[in-house]
Amino acid sequence: MGIQNDNEEDVIVTLEMEDGEKVDCIVVTIFEVKGKEYAVLMPEDEKDEEEPEIVFYRYIEEGEDGILEAIESDEEYDIVEDAFDEFLDTIEFSQMK
Repeated sequence: MGIQNDNEEDVIVTLEMEDGEKVDCIVVTIFEVKGKEYAVLMPEDEKDEEEPEIVFYRYIEEGEDGILEAIESDEEYDIVEDAFDEFLDTIEFSQMK
């Protein structure tokens, strides 16, 4: 799975699920946690939902593209999810000022 951004529109990646289904996802953001980068993805068909599902993948910079790797460890996933929640809290707080 790779990430490409050819213009300023939403960056879309296609994930292949374990059952073979392919899901187009928007890259919401990429952020760093404990020295590693992670991508926050949202299924494209949920972008207008009030509470869309989001998932996290490890992001590795490679040339002009990036590579997404599944996070295998529940502990690592929880750490990334908590860091993203804190990131959202920071954004909400800065918007209140």
